[in-house]
Amino acid sequence: MTKRITAKYKLDRRMGENIWGRPKSPVNKRDYGPGQHGQAGKRKKISDFGLHLRAKQKLKGYYGSITEKQFRRIYNEATRRKGDTSENLIGLLESRLDALVYRMKFVPTVFAARQFVNHGHVKVNGKKVNIGSYRCKPGDVIEVREKSRQMNLVLDAIDSPERELPDYVNVDHDKLKGEFTRIPNLGDVPYAVQMEPNLVVEYYSR
Repeated sequence: MTKRITAKYKLDRRMGENIWGRPKSPVNKRDYGPGQHGQAGKRKKISDFGLHLRAKQKLKGYYGSITEKQFRRIYNEATRRKGDTSENLIGLLESRLDALVYRMKFVPTVFAARQFVNHGHVKVNGKKVNIGSYRCKPGDVIEVREKSRQMNLVLDAIDSPERELPDYVNVDHDKLKGEFTRIPNLGDVPYAVQMEPNLVVEYYSR
C-alpha cells in the first residue's frame, strides 16, 4: 500500500487549481500557493522545465499521489505500447482499479478509493482484489462486496451530485456493480482541470 504523507489539498494550492473539482478545495478561496511566500510565488515566471515538472506532479497527484517509482513504471509501459505515448499513459492510469472505483462513484475521492480497495471491499470478476494499482481490462466487472454495501462512505458517494459517470464505465448503483467497457482516450476522461500528458512525456524524454 502506498502511503500519502502530505495533505492532499496542498497540491491544489501549489498548482493553483482545484485538481479534483471538489467544493472543499482551499483554492476556491485562496488561489495561491501555500506558505508565507505563496502569494509572491504566484507572480513568478515558470521555466519550460518547471511547466513539464508541474504537469507531471499534477497528473501524479490526481491519481492519489502515485509514487515516482510507480509513475515512472507506468510511463515506461506507455512508451513500449504502440500508438501515442501520452494517450497510452492516460489509458494505463484510468485502467487502475482504484481509479475505476472512483470513476464508478463507489467512493467520494481517489484517495478513499485506494483505501477502499486495500481494505478488501472490492471484487473484480467475482474475486476479491486488494491492490489499488491492479490493472483492469475492458470487460472486467467491478463490484463492492456485499458486506460493504451499506457503508456510509459508499452511500454518500452514490448520492453525491459532484461527479458524473464517464461513458467508458457501465454502472448499476442498485447492485453496486460496474463494467469497464473500454480504455479511454484523454478527451474521454472527466478531469476537473486540464491535464497535459504530452508535457509529461517531454519531461521524461528530455
